[in-house]
Amino acid sequence: MAEPTLEIQQQVAQLRHQLQQAAYAYYVLDNPVMEDGVYDQLYRQLQTLESQYPRLITPDSPTQRVGDRPAEQFPSVRHNIPLYSLENAFNLQELAEWQERWRRQAPDVQEAAYVCELKIDGNALALTYENGILVRGATRGDGVSGEEITANVRTIRSIPLKLTLDFPPPLLEVRGEAFLPITEFERLNQGKIAAGEPPFANPRNAAAGTLRQLDSQVVSRRRLQFFAYTLYFSGNNPEHILKSQWDALNLLQRLGFLVNLHRQRCPSLDAVRAYCETWDTKRHELPYMTDGVVVKLDDFALQQRLGFTQNFPAGDRPQISRRRSSDPHQGNHR
Repeated sequence: MAEPTLEIQQQVAQLRHQLQQAAYAYYVLDNPVMEDGVYDQLYRQLQTLESQYPRLITPDSPTQRVGDRPAEQFPSVRHNIPLYSLENAFNLQELAEWQERWRRQAPDVQEAAYVCELKIDGNALALTYENGILVRGATRGDGVSGEEITANVRTIRSIPLKLTLDFPPPLLEVRGEAFLPITEFERLNQGKIAAGEPPFANPRNAAAGTLRQLDSQVVSRRRLQFFAYTLYFSGNNPEHILKSQWDALNLLQRLGFLVNLHRQRCPSLDAVRAYCETWDTKRHELPYMTDGVVVKLDDFALQQRLGFTQNFPAGDRPQISRRRSSDPHQGNHR
């Protein structure tokens, strides 16, 4: 088999870059920069070149999202950082009581900003990147260990196979929620009913069942989505020292992830209350299911003071929830 010339290697790299940028604009920014027909044409060019020169295929190539062989089973893997639970508040009074508790731990802090995020009704995933390349995707499992479902995770278009960062850290882990949009849930159930099969009870169950499909081609057809909500890293921060959850969410978007548009930084608990009250009704207008609001202390220095850090590997974190969830920040509340 002929060796690829330097010109062909450069062409493959350029095609890969164009397709990655187009996917980022489409799936993350919701601002397409390329017509579907043009994307398909470039994709086929890349596919042809990679078939002619297999050694040019890389794990982050857009052509490698869907595997050609069904998995035999999903091995159990231990999470680099445990996925802890969140403490629940069922009314605004409990939210105020939570604020008083953390203030007793930091009595000199008079005011602190919060970050509010919609709690997506989906399935938590832990994504591991080595030198900017996706190498592992795992389910939450019991919080300490989960199932390794990398082939299925790679089919989710809003999960980048390669981070858009020139100098990525050696190891970076991203946490987020995989979910099935309502329209896709309805389309999937219509197909199951037409085939004489029982429909899924709700989008969350459908997403969970999809993630555990042994055939990644089936997963790809079901069009899961993913919202990223936190990250951990080894060594120095990527790009700069992150100081807050708000910084982390903005960085996640720059890295190529879809981050929920309806996040909000709130300067006070009154602003948090207003956010919760707004989305208690507006959530019904969303194209996906939610089951509450996650409230996080924004300042990482304060989080660290209360016992947590963003550095990787992390130290021990106590479980502070009565209900299973997927984000380990001290000072977070649902």
